[in-house]
Amino acid sequence: MKKQFSKAQSEAINHNTGPCMVLAGPGSGKTLVITHRTKKIIEKYNVNPSNILVITFTKAAAREMQERFEKIMDDRCLPVSFGTFHAVFFKILKYSYNYRAENILREEEKYRIIKELVEKENLDIEDEKEFVSSIISEIGNVKGDMIDLNNYYSSNCSDEIFKRIYAKYDEVLRRKNKIDFDDMLIMCFELLMQRKDILAAWQAKYQYVLIDEFQDINRVQYEVIKLLAAPQDNLFIVGDDDQSIYRFRGARPEIMLNFENDYQGTIKIVLDENYRCNGNIVKASCNLISRNEKRFDKVIKPSREDGVPVEYREFKNESEENARIISDIRKHIESGGRYSDIAVLFRTNIGPRFLVEKLMEYNIPFHMKDSMPNIYEHFIAKDVISYIRFALGSKSRTDFLRIINKPNRYISREILREDIIDIDRLMRYFRDKVWMIERLDKLQFDLRMIKQMAPYAAINYIFQSVGYEQYLEEYADYRRMNLEELNEIRDELLIAAKDFRNFDEWFEHIENYADELKKQAEMNNRKENAIELATMHSAKGLEYEIVYIIDVVEGVVPHSKAVLDDDIEEERRMFYVAVTRAKNRLHVFSVKERFSRQVEISRFVKEMRTIKTVRTDKAGK
Repeated sequence: MKKQFSKAQSEAINHNTGPCMVLAGPGSGKTLVITHRTKKIIEKYNVNPSNILVITFTKAAAREMQERFEKIMDDRCLPVSFGTFHAVFFKILKYSYNYRAENILREEEKYRIIKELVEKENLDIEDEKEFVSSIISEIGNVKGDMIDLNNYYSSNCSDEIFKRIYAKYDEVLRRKNKIDFDDMLIMCFELLMQRKDILAAWQAKYQYVLIDEFQDINRVQYEVIKLLAAPQDNLFIVGDDDQSIYRFRGARPEIMLNFENDYQGTIKIVLDENYRCNGNIVKASCNLISRNEKRFDKVIKPSREDGVPVEYREFKNESEENARIISDIRKHIESGGRYSDIAVLFRTNIGPRFLVEKLMEYNIPFHMKDSMPNIYEHFIAKDVISYIRFALGSKSRTDFLRIINKPNRYISREILREDIIDIDRLMRYFRDKVWMIERLDKLQFDLRMIKQMAPYAAINYIFQSVGYEQYLEEYADYRRMNLEELNEIRDELLIAAKDFRNFDEWFEHIENYADELKKQAEMNNRKENAIELATMHSAKGLEYEIVYIIDVVEGVVPHSKAVLDDDIEEERRMFYVAVTRAKNRLHVFSVKERFSRQVEISRFVKEMRTIKTVRTDKAGK
């Protein structure tokens, strides 16, 4: 039977030459369009398959695209090139510079090099793993955006330190004759700019270029693609500006928004039918995303009936919210449903911690799309635990070094050489310095107080009376961090400790929790029928029968670190992605109280429920 396409799909599939931009809303069949358009230009327009390049952003997506293409071509293996940006660009470099796979820097090696360079800077960094990852991300953004290093301002450390780490990292790569994934892009651009003969050869090779998920492209990727597609400009881009959620990785949605300016005469096609979600979900998602100003003006239509209405529910706290989700899951299973029908989505990977404990308690199988960090391995938790251990009689140098200058008591590590720390001996050492004796006196008093408390009270005391809160404020300022993110760790620790009567019980829970997380991580990939837990970012491209979006409150969605208009628009796009993962049922859950403090329901909930009557489009039509 002949495949039925919508009018918009047919127009895109039958596009022949010249630039074409396909705006593909959620569930609108973009992969179908790319594969069938590839088939069409081979069969109808007699294009040599070896002159066609199809680019995606991940290996998995490229493999899936190729498999689907081969299926509609009756499993004929035609020489169409399917690959990621990095695979294509490395191929170009390989032919010109004789690079081999061993010249590519592995990600774990990259991390090790940056870690060593950071350590040489002797920075006062508590969250080293996160800091190193952030520096790696910044280096990638500098290269991907083609930014002059002299005009770059680091968001993680002083500009001088960042520039020094960047330069030394570059030096190590040159010495080792290695390139990282970001270098591939830069070097490919420079090669094609400088060698017109090489550029002409690749332009002759790739006469038709199709790009999936174009909204995620960065500056240097785009510059290379512009060179390769010229002079014929048979550039067929498919994406959704409303689903651009990777600015932190260097994606620049404005490239897609300005595409028509770069390529005059571009054919623009909107795949405006959503085949995935029921009508109520589609309408709510359109109400939401229409609030963004920097977007193409479009209205997505549902191809399905309205179905079950979107459920908006506000609970007193996270405990009630989690209890409702557990109850719903059990009812779904009792009625013959599968665990894998359900996904729970959240803004950050620490979002579901209390839900995870409940799922474990009720033996409900779940699968984590993202590894959930163990809160007790965070530096704040480690510091708190070291204070408590020392209060209970530990004399460990490791514990003492974690706490002695938090807040700053101006005691040098150099004088703490013994494996066993005796505060009385320290007091004798400082006997001529009254101010030091006073500080150590206060520390001993605090440790005696902590020893007598339950875990919840002890944590509160460490933050407020000992002065750890003040230390965190200074640390956040030094690290150019949002203090609110650190305060959330404090709040989670407090809630987690609330039900434990003594330290033995709490420490036993910490140990069991770590073991359970490890067990879950090992079993993760072996579970076929399990609840999916995923961040909004990692849920992109997926779909589920039933979706719960949790903690939809101000400060979480949109996140507290989203301050500028562009940040809020990206948060709205991210929430739009989450909403459009649901096929049949969508539950949007909020709480009135979070970490024992009143919170407001997210503005996004109101937007979903209200039709915007006046549309403003600043991006072009």
